[in-house]
Amino acid sequence: MADHPAINTSPLIFLTKGNYLSLLQVLSEKIIVPEIVATEIKAYGESDITAQAVAKTDWLLVTKTPPIPNLIQSWDLGAGESAVLSWGYFHSNTEVILDDLMARRCANALKIPVRGTLGIVLLAKQRGAIPSARPILAT
Repeated sequence: MADHPAINTSPLIFLTKGNYLSLLQVLSEKIIVPEIVATEIKAYGESDITAQAVAKTDWLLVTKTPPIPNLIQSWDLGAGESAVLSWGYFHSNTEVILDDLMARRCANALKIPVRGTLGIVLLAKQRGAIPSARPILAT
C-alpha cells in the first residue's frame, strides 16, 4: 500500500480558498502536511481559511518530516518545498503535491512522483468526483 502523499502550502491555499479541499481525497484518504508547511500556513493568522482547514480537517495530518537530505538542500528551494520533497524521498511509495516549478524539477530529478494542483483537479474529473474541471480552473 502506498504511503500518504505530502502537500505544500500553495496547493493547500488554492484548494481551500476555492472550497475544493475535498478533492485531495481523490488521491488519498489522508494527506501529509509537513510541520514546516503547517507553520507557513499558520503565519497567515487564525482567521485564515487555510489555517482553519489545516487545524480542523482530521485527514490532513500535520507530521514531522525527516531531515532534509543534502541533495534536496542543494536545490535551494523554500522550506515547505524541501520538507515535502524530503517526505517523498524517504517514502518511496508515495507522491508529493507541489506547484513550484523548481521543486517539481527537483522531484523529477530525484524520481519522486509529483503532482500539482492542476493534476489533482484533472484526477478528480477522471474519477468522476467533479463533472468538469473548467469551473475549478477558472477560480
